[in-house]
Amino acid sequence: MRQTFENTKAQEQKGQAPVNTPEDIINLFELEQAARTKMGNQTAWDYYASGAMDEITLRENRQSYERIFLRPRMLVDVSQRDLSTKVLGQKVDMPILIAPTAFQKLAHADGELGTIKAANRCGTIMCLSTLATSSIEEVGAQADNNLWFQLYVYKDREITKDLVARAKAAGAKALVVTVDSPLLGRRERDIRNRFTLPKGLTVANLSKAGLENLPDDGSGNMPGNTKESGLAAYIASLYDESLTWKDLNWIAQLSDLPLLVKGILRADDAKRAIKCGAEGIIVSNHGGRQLDTAIPTISALAMIKDAVPKDFELFVDGGIRRGSDILKALALGARAVLIGRPVLWGLAVAGSEGVDLALNLLRKELDLSMALSGVSSLKEIKRDLLVDRKDLI
Repeated sequence: MRQTFENTKAQEQKGQAPVNTPEDIINLFELEQAARTKMGNQTAWDYYASGAMDEITLRENRQSYERIFLRPRMLVDVSQRDLSTKVLGQKVDMPILIAPTAFQKLAHADGELGTIKAANRCGTIMCLSTLATSSIEEVGAQADNNLWFQLYVYKDREITKDLVARAKAAGAKALVVTVDSPLLGRRERDIRNRFTLPKGLTVANLSKAGLENLPDDGSGNMPGNTKESGLAAYIASLYDESLTWKDLNWIAQLSDLPLLVKGILRADDAKRAIKCGAEGIIVSNHGGRQLDTAIPTISALAMIKDAVPKDFELFVDGGIRRGSDILKALALGARAVLIGRPVLWGLAVAGSEGVDLALNLLRKELDLSMALSGVSSLKEIKRDLLVDRKDLI
């Protein structure tokens, strides 16, 4: 199997010893290593870990942060530090939100219910995927007014309307429309594994429409003569490939929920999204899982920030593995970041408490990075903290 940046070998090269219990884990790289061991199921692991095609964007999402250096200020009073901020007017305890990731029960039986409980404890927001293995009603019942709902648009627009109405009724505070997935990216590991959901797991939010099952042979396996991913087949048959900006206008009018657009990588598209009623943009390349060689998200963030109104709320995901990465994203204009795979790793290792571990590792590292950079609050984080490696002598 092709090696990627995020694998056990990479961690061995960092000189990190194997870890056996959550108490041993001191960073997200070790959490990833422990999750891979804990899950055991190679097909499920590949679904979480893989990117599209040659996985170039997957690697670049991470490595782009490593090419940005910090220029810390000295002799600044950092004895009192504040990591809190507001997103869409709602206070969160840290600028670290939980990204929408599908099929969380592949990692642990706690699944999405475990994740929302961790979000409650950590004082942050969870964005629930349309392709969740727990329904919006189940997750909403456990939320502390800290739930967003991520929407895929189906060809049957009545399904879309129903999902939006259910999200509103379940207490979601924002609607996140993903726009980078008219078709599924070519994820070769999933094709090789003929990925589908194991028996007993479904797309819970689509059971009302009778669309809760990915293709399988009735026992949780892909039919023997099928050489493709079950998820790719599902998306190709149901998602609306004709989605355009006029449809985004239509979605914005379905409810009074704030609308965020996820999957924007261009400044001109960011401007179009704002004209269509977006109150926030999540700069995202789907974790490197859609178009391979798409621009890394931290690079796109800098371009988009310069093109939108000063106080417009931008968010970014992809490749964030250290608190210093978050500091860099904030310096380039993000209001907050969203974390995907590390949440799944936490679930795999220790269920809901493992998600706490993932979030708190990042929180502590961000707090330390701020102190060592000479900033005591998020509003003090400016672009002049950063320098690109290419600009160094």
